[in-house]
Amino acid sequence: MAERDFIARLMAPLAVSHAARGLADDAAVWTPPLGRNLVFTHDILAAGVHYLPGDPPSDVAWKLLAVNLSDLAAMAATPAGVLLGLGLSVAEDEAWREAFVAGLARALETFNVSLWGGDTVTGLDRAVLGLTAVGWVEPGKALGRGGAQPGDLLYVSGTIGDAGLGLAIAEGKAPFDKQLLNRFRRPNPRLALGATLGGVATAGMDVSDGLLIDAERLAAASGVALEIDLDAVPLSRPSAGLDDLLARVTAGDDYELLFSLPPGAGPLPAAAGPVTAVGRVLPGAGVSLFHAGAPVPLPTRLGWEHG
Repeated sequence: MAERDFIARLMAPLAVSHAARGLADDAAVWTPPLGRNLVFTHDILAAGVHYLPGDPPSDVAWKLLAVNLSDLAAMAATPAGVLLGLGLSVAEDEAWREAFVAGLARALETFNVSLWGGDTVTGLDRAVLGLTAVGWVEPGKALGRGGAQPGDLLYVSGTIGDAGLGLAIAEGKAPFDKQLLNRFRRPNPRLALGATLGGVATAGMDVSDGLLIDAERLAAASGVALEIDLDAVPLSRPSAGLDDLLARVTAGDDYELLFSLPPGAGPLPAAAGPVTAVGRVLPGAGVSLFHAGAPVPLPTRLGWEHG
C-alpha cells in the first residue's frame, strides 16, 4: 500500500478534528482553550523493545496512544490531539496496517482524543512508531517531579507489577490470564486521576519503567528521600514472597501514577480511581525499602533502563 493510499483510505477518516484540516496540509492548526498552558510529550515504541512482534497490531496502536496520554496524565493535563509518526518494515503489511488503524480508532474514541496528522515511512529493518500528544492544563496546575516535600505521603494508583506478569504471558512463560495480558498490551492512562492532582499533589510522574526506578527519579528531582513500605504496594495477585514482590516493583509498563500529597490533603474524588499510600517523603536522598517492618536492601536492578 502506497503512503498516499494509506493516508487517504485508512488515516484520513480518523482525522475528524477541525485542527487536522482533513490531513490536506503539512501541519495542524489548533486554537487552545483561552488562558491555558500547553503540555507536549513524545514517546516511541520499537518492535522487539516495547512490544513483541507478534502482539496484535490493534493493541500496539492502543499502547502507542496510551503511553503518551499517561505522560499527560502525570502532569495533570487534559489531552487534545496527537501527531503520529510511523516507521514501518515489510512485516507491517496491509492487513497489519488496517488492524493498527482500527485499534487506533478505538483508542482515540475511548480517550476522547483527536488525530491531527503525522507522517509515515517504510523500508525500515523493524517498526519504530512515534506519537506526539498535546494537552492543556490550567495555569499553575501543571504537575512535575520536583515538588515533593519532607512530611508528604507517597501514593500510587491502581496495582503494580501487572504488566510484568502480562509480559511473561505474552512471551509464553506463564499461564494465560487475559486481564494481566491486557495490562501489558493495553495500558490505561490515569487521565481522570491526573486531572484531580493539579494544584493538589506536590509531585508526580507515571510508573513506566518500574516503581522503584521511577521513585528514585522523583526523589532526585525533588531533592528528597522516599521510604517505601513493600507490604503496602497494591497488587492484583498475591505475592509469592519477597523476591516476587521485588520483581513486581521493578517491572515496567504499568503506567500507573506515583505522586506525593501533603498531610491533610483530604481524599481524592472517587471518580479518580483507587490510590494507595505506599510510603513517605523524608529529608535526604534516594529510596529505602521496608518489608515486614524491617529494612530491605535495594535490588541491583531498580527497573527498566534504556541502553
